[in-house]
Amino acid sequence: MARVDTRNSSRYWKDPHVPGLSCLAADFTSHDYAPHSHEALVVAVTEDGGSQFKSRGSTEEASASALLVFNPAEPHSGRMGWSRRWQYRGLYLSQPAIDAIGRSLGIAATPYFTANVFRDDALVASFLSLHRALDAGRDPFEERELLVRSFGVLFGRHGSGGERIPAAPRDSQLAGKVQALMSDRYAEELTLDGMGAAVGLTPFQLIGLFKRATGLTPHAYLTQVRLKAALRELRAGAPIVEAALAAGFCDQSALNRHFKRCFGITPLQWLRAARR
Repeated sequence: MARVDTRNSSRYWKDPHVPGLSCLAADFTSHDYAPHSHEALVVAVTEDGGSQFKSRGSTEEASASALLVFNPAEPHSGRMGWSRRWQYRGLYLSQPAIDAIGRSLGIAATPYFTANVFRDDALVASFLSLHRALDAGRDPFEERELLVRSFGVLFGRHGSGGERIPAAPRDSQLAGKVQALMSDRYAEELTLDGMGAAVGLTPFQLIGLFKRATGLTPHAYLTQVRLKAALRELRAGAPIVEAALAAGFCDQSALNRHFKRCFGITPLQWLRAARR
């Protein structure tokens, strides 16, 4: 539900697929946060402008190059500072969400963060992609993959005091089994957890294994399998909406989006070209 005033606007929502995960998208031209804390792990990324915040007795800057992380119950305050605008996206993980991510990573003890700012461009981009995917709410598989991958990298690269995240085995046969599963069951509602369990891997291990074996994430590979299936349906004369559903896409718009991203044209444009 959005909260809007003459200077600031923000949207706050709970993710329906991950209990305990809440999201915030904010656009501020004026703000002043008094010292406060959250009973949640907070991760925030800046889209435009920036602000200043105070934590652990020092003042830091939020900017597009910084990933902000606050441990549960860690006090901090904030104000606009040098910037006239601050657009940012935040993720708030209460204990159920933290526990769920831990299970996906194969760890029971999640790490503590000894700093609040991490200059990590790749991780900033990863969390922006995650938040935007959650905001769009169009593809639960992609959302899940981005969630597991982003927090897995954050915990492994910058966390302290937690358990080491088990690495995926270097076994091309396991990847081949998952590829075969995708080829056989692409029209079903496949999940990272289900496919990982089929070969004895956590979702995070499955992502790492698949990336090494195929050069693609599980979501990207499954999308390619489904696009090929949709092309077979279209060549056989199926209407676009029927081809989308038969290939495992949730609707025609999802097929259109991925089709254009991959081939540069829509399925309708492809059909017209094929007829000519």
